[in-house]
Amino acid sequence: QVQLVESGGGLVQAGGSLRLACAASGRTISSSGMGWFRQAPGKEREFVAVISWDGGRTYYADSVKGRFTISRDNRKNTVYLQMNSLKPEDTAVYYCAAQRFDLRPSEYDIWGQGTQVTVSS
Repeated sequence: QVQLVESGGGLVQAGGSLRLACAASGRTISSSGMGWFRQAPGKEREFVAVISWDGGRTYYADSVKGRFTISRDNRKNTVYLQMNSLKPEDTAVYYCAAQRFDLRPSEYDIWGQGTQVTVSS
């Protein structure tokens, strides 16, 4: 069974950048699609970005397109989310999820514990 641990969250001013990492252990994720999602207080979990097993395909939510970049290093069993030009509305707990190439959080059954991102105005 794969275990996922996110890191890299924190407090940043609007316009700043953060790089999130999702490290997998237990089994390799090199043959799996991986997704990033986020959940703000009082809101449902929403799709942010997804990447195919080889990094050849990526897809982004319209709200982050052009500002966020998903990538992966299969040698390190790790997926990244580079977040630039952050806005206060990006404030949320960010989760990575394994073993699907899908925009729907309901399709994933392996999740990390989440990392808090707070963007101040």
